[in-house]
Amino acid sequence: MTPAVALTVAGTDSGGAAGIAADLATFAALGVHGACVVTAVTAQDTTGIRDVHPVPLASVESQLDAVLDDLPVAAVKTGMLGTPEVVELLARRLAGRPLVVDPVLVATSGVVLGDEHVVAAYRAHLLPAATVITPNAHEAAILLGRATDPATAAAALADTGPAVVLTGGGTRDTCTDWLALPGQRPVARTHRSVPTTNDHGTGCTFSAALAAHLARGADLDAAVHHAGLFTVRQLDTSRRWTLGRGRGPVAHTTTHNPAGEPT
Repeated sequence: MTPAVALTVAGTDSGGAAGIAADLATFAALGVHGACVVTAVTAQDTTGIRDVHPVPLASVESQLDAVLDDLPVAAVKTGMLGTPEVVELLARRLAGRPLVVDPVLVATSGVVLGDEHVVAAYRAHLLPAATVITPNAHEAAILLGRATDPATAAAALADTGPAVVLTGGGTRDTCTDWLALPGQRPVARTHRSVPTTNDHGTGCTFSAALAAHLARGADLDAAVHHAGLFTVRQLDTSRRWTLGRGRGPVAHTTTHNPAGEPT
């Protein structure tokens, strides 16, 4: 059967843990054909980001044209976008499609990946066009211009137009995400927490899994649920790995038993 198609619009990660590498691997693991538009090339490993090279706007638009003119894209996810011009382009070209926006604005290492002009473009253009956004608490505070509790932040962002899944809160044993729909009370979505330092790319993996499930026809509630389960499983797979000198990658592999079946 012909697979559904999902598109990632994001930056590269030369270490293979996050960005387009994580998105395409996640799409494939969930049975979705992945297409990509590269917005930036980064020199990156498990210890941090060494260099960022934004792709020119014309090249980003040419890549987008190539994909949308040829493939039946069922869902799109965005990651690192880099410039306000790219943010505005995507808001204009992708409005009306199932669109998952992962607002990648600051790296774990503290490197700024989106300045105040990028943040303003998100607020004015991309958030209103998105189906759902998936910020962590830090990203939510940047988008809102203030820090507040997760439920309040999720509700405030939902008031700008999209559904919101605010990720990453909780305790050592449980992790609590907040799902907010415009005009509705936020709902806590709790799942098992995985204690690990091998978590580089977790946000990309979750948002890509969410886009993959939307591409396959799931409704938002089901897509959020299954994306969360997938991400926990991948973190559980990688927690004993020893890859890299810093925060290791979340698993983007599928292991097989001797019979050749996925485990």
